[in-house]
Amino acid sequence: MSALRLARGATGRSKIIKFEGCYHGHADALLVKAGSGLATFGHPTSAGVPAEVVQHTLVLEYNNIAQLEEAFALHGATIACVVIEPIAGNMNFVRAGVPFMRRLRELCTQHGSLLVFDEVMTGFRVALGGAQSLYAKAIPGFAPDISVLGKVIGGGMPLAAFGAKRDVMEQLAPLGPVYQAGTLSGNPVATACGLATLREIRKPAFFEALSARTQSLTQGLLAAAHDAGVPLAGDSEGGMFGFFFAGLLPQNYAGVMATDKERFNRFFHAMLERGVYLAPALYEAGFVSAAHRAEDIATTIDAARGALR
Repeated sequence: MSALRLARGATGRSKIIKFEGCYHGHADALLVKAGSGLATFGHPTSAGVPAEVVQHTLVLEYNNIAQLEEAFALHGATIACVVIEPIAGNMNFVRAGVPFMRRLRELCTQHGSLLVFDEVMTGFRVALGGAQSLYAKAIPGFAPDISVLGKVIGGGMPLAAFGAKRDVMEQLAPLGPVYQAGTLSGNPVATACGLATLREIRKPAFFEALSARTQSLTQGLLAAAHDAGVPLAGDSEGGMFGFFFAGLLPQNYAGVMATDKERFNRFFHAMLERGVYLAPALYEAGFVSAAHRAEDIATTIDAARGALR
């Protein structure tokens, strides 16, 4: 909410773009879904949200370059920002493709819109530098204009943050005209927990070990499904992973919705009966942590073999 207000204040524009299947908190302007056509203004998906509040929110299909280009062609001069989950953890696990992200960065730069990276879920989970560091390796000079972080930066305590280059951040009060405040801003206990967490994950080889453990889980699940003759697609990055009962990884919300939801539900309960608690919805990513050991991964894969059979 604050990052979008800042983007609007810094650009003097009103419209924002989000993508179907991405979740960015429960601010009214973001509780929308796509309309029937390209660049259709959003319609509220929650009671209590007036249509007027979301009239400036455009909802596009994730990973759809053609839609993105047409939206900027139609509205480029009035788009304050584009907000995106670089790995959509609210569709289970769907990556923004490198060509899509490259074009998104180009269009934002060309039209003077700000690119807002929602790394609340990916920040410090997929890499020490977040998902944006992964795209920077593939796209020379890549960087978002505003970064939003949360969850893990509080080490389990409620804490979130957003940041941008100085010229954008100086638009915030008291230096600038954009209001921002919070009762618990800078809470010392939450901040101390977050700093302690960051010290732990900066230790040598932390992410290498975490990534290897997560990959072993994902590959083990795929192998178990293959042996059982069950179509399963999976992916992981750092400590974040996801899987779908489908032959191929979905690239957008429609693709996620086309996967076998009923089979996922049966698998979830079969795993629960075997002592493994997965996220209880098809739409949620999974996470491996430093607390998980090799035996935990092996136990999970063994349970999956039984459940898949």
